Amino acid sequence: MKLIFDYNQSNTKHTPFEEKDVGLPEELKRSSLLLPDVNEVQVIRHYTELSKKNYGIDTNFYPLGSCTMKYNPRVNEDLAKLPGFSNLHPHMPTSHAQGALQVIWELEGDLKEITGMDAFSLQPSAGSQCELLGVMIAKKYFAEKNENRTKIIIPDSAHGTNPATASMCKFQTVTILTDDRGNMDLDEFKKAIGPDVALVMITNPNTLGLYEENLSEIKDLAHEKGALMYCDGANMNALLGISKPAEQGFDMIHLNLH
Repeated sequence: MKLIFDYNQSNTKHTPFEEKDVGLPEELKRSSLLLPDVNEVQVIRHYTELSKKNYGIDTNFYPLGSCTMKYNPRVNEDLAKLPGFSNLHPHMPTSHAQGALQVIWELEGDLKEITGMDAFSLQPSAGSQCELLGVMIAKKYFAEKNENRTKIIIPDSAHGTNPATASMCKFQTVTILTDDRGNMDLDEFKKAIGPDVALVMITNPNTLGLYEENLSEIKDLAHEKGALMYCDGANMNALLGISKPAEQGFDMIHLNLH
């Protein structure tokens, strides 16, 4: 596919702009910009063609098990764009934002009921931020217990953010390979789990779209060594109303609401 600069043409007619003195120092002014010399129709056609190269649930079946479970209907987007939310100023007095605060409070309660957890935070703005916060909480938890735990166990089928987050929080990642049934290899896990492990991070169902068959035994082994079970809740839609992560033995969870 061509770049938009490949459509450059010298005969394009431009609408002249009136130069205005905005008080910029001369050294900050530019006499020319690296912009393509194209007309409006070419721009529209180029970016429309570019958008067709995106692969998503709007145009095709999404084969990755993880993302198949995260589809949210368009009505959710419409609700999120209601003026009461989208026009709410960050510095709005709390007395004028009671409706939004009520929604947040009720959502926290709903998420606690869905997951079985004792508390929730809606402060992070993305799954990766939630994950970072969760690992930081775990790090602080063990620091206050004066336990020097340096490792996080992560299956090789995990999302890429899992080892990245572990690294950002100065943990060593221990990767466990997947067995021939798509589970985390239990024998390898038994070799890796120890008193130096802080977290066992598992996505359930995993990125292959499969439920972790050995989760109960993994949970028991982890807790026996004092480690915390961390659930990457990217695929929570698959468990909704069927099973609660807390009842599966998870101590923490983050949810990717997209």
